[in-house]
Amino acid sequence: MMFNEDYQSLVRGLSEVDFTGTSIPCKLILIGDSAFPVLVSPAGDVLIAASHYGKGRVVVMAHESYLNSPNLLGFMQNAVSWLKPSAEAVIGVHTGLDLLTKTLQDSGCTVNKISGLTQGLGVMCMDGYDDSQAKDIISFLYEGGGLLIAAQAWYWSYSHKNENVLLDFPGNKIISVSGIYFRDVYGERGTFTVSPDIPHIPMFSDISFLLDLNILLKDIALLDIRGSSTPSELLLHGPLTFPVGLNDENKCFLAAAIYGRGRIVVGTHETLFTKPELKTVILNSILWLGSGRKQKIGVNKAVKGFTELLMQEGFDSSTSSLEPGLSVYCCDSYSDSEAERIKKFVAEGGGLLIAGQSWYWSYKNPEKNVVCQYPGNKILNTFGISILGKSIGNGAYKPTDPAAVTNYYHFPRAFSQLLKNLQDGVEIQPPLSSWLTNIREDASNFMRLPASPLTYSIQQECVCLVKRCGIPNVSKDCPVKNNSKDALILSLAHDVCCFNQNSQSINNFPFKEKPSVTVEIDGTNPGTAHAYGLIALVILVKFIYSNRIYFSKSNAYKELLQL
Repeated sequence: MMFNEDYQSLVRGLSEVDFTGTSIPCKLILIGDSAFPVLVSPAGDVLIAASHYGKGRVVVMAHESYLNSPNLLGFMQNAVSWLKPSAEAVIGVHTGLDLLTKTLQDSGCTVNKISGLTQGLGVMCMDGYDDSQAKDIISFLYEGGGLLIAAQAWYWSYSHKNENVLLDFPGNKIISVSGIYFRDVYGERGTFTVSPDIPHIPMFSDISFLLDLNILLKDIALLDIRGSSTPSELLLHGPLTFPVGLNDENKCFLAAAIYGRGRIVVGTHETLFTKPELKTVILNSILWLGSGRKQKIGVNKAVKGFTELLMQEGFDSSTSSLEPGLSVYCCDSYSDSEAERIKKFVAEGGGLLIAGQSWYWSYKNPEKNVVCQYPGNKILNTFGISILGKSIGNGAYKPTDPAAVTNYYHFPRAFSQLLKNLQDGVEIQPPLSSWLTNIREDASNFMRLPASPLTYSIQQECVCLVKRCGIPNVSKDCPVKNNSKDALILSLAHDVCCFNQNSQSINNFPFKEKPSVTVEIDGTNPGTAHAYGLIALVILVKFIYSNRIYFSKSNAYKELLQL
């Protein structure tokens, strides 16, 4: 219950938060395992968020003026109380925040006015426009300090048009390690009701990765993965992930992501490191991961032959474990022994090149959940990417066209658009309509991800979608067809039942309302003509029946259960 308890502490005694006035907030982006929204506007804009990093805690607000706003002093007191590592901790407040200083002093806190991080502080309150102490503040946070920080990045972006806001905005150089970013986009203003539980947030953010793809795919005409090695498929589920290589069925075999201050490139077979046909994209990846700098690269000993290839290309590389001083680390996905160290390395600015397939592991461990338990996914899930236990066909495929990236399948974007269309009652149009099978399969895997504030939010959206749409009325005149909305809803209904049985999800995050599904079945679906619909229905009925989900007006399920 940790995250829900954190949330309740932050909003204690509050029924609404006043974001009116002349100040224009920015939107916040959340990623990773620990970040969670505190205030979300009706438009879905995250305006306050919180997170953990190491032993410390952080609260982020979407405009610096809110630190000194009379309308928000109740929340500030809650925030500082939650951030304090101990009751007697000293609170450092940046000069100029006189109202916040007085309010905290009146509440009994020991407050020091500061111009930067000093020894002896338990909590630091600051705006997000100075990163001169970023490294020290990150260490302070990791070791158990508390950070209350506020800024907006839209004004900064006007005078820094050639810079990457996610990586270069001063505040993001501090808070992104915790999975929270300031954006360069206006947020909604108003007086907003405080949710009784952690609020839902959208899955997808409309971040452009055009410049990143231009670097990764420079001089690439084809991504040739033909050969004896069979790659796995990737699930991209984080808001800062993007596909680099897709096959003809929209299955991803090469992807990239931003996490914290660092970057990740994921391939789905370790032989891709040294495959001659992929040499250019791998070297492009090394440059992108190192932010264009040829700094020291470490290659895990399990990756055979890659150190020599890099040295031949003029890179400073050596065979090593993850050690201090590396700019980029290269490893396979078959071990999670360095998982926590890798996450910290990437969060604080490192680049990770990782590859491996999980279909063989899945075959050898049929009783295990590959999305949660495969070693590489214990690293990658945090970054918003998972290696699936399904293989994809070898071939030579055109890379993602950076100029037309919105026309390519990307699960977070596609699923978010589908939810909006279904909520608005809009007919599903191409290319979204052609992706329904991909969405169904990816949504099913997404529902099996380990619980975190962000994944749980979207998992609950799936629960709500099934309840809102209802189970399709399957009959001779209404067969279930593959690549259809009905097939998607039937599949999600099964996954919702699985989710309802997931004790980890239930124990960590309270249901506002326990999911239930009512199924009405005609039972006259013909055999071979619509086999897919019948098979899906049998699976669904068996699972729902075994989990005490209620049926209405039909005895046909009794016959189906005999099959």
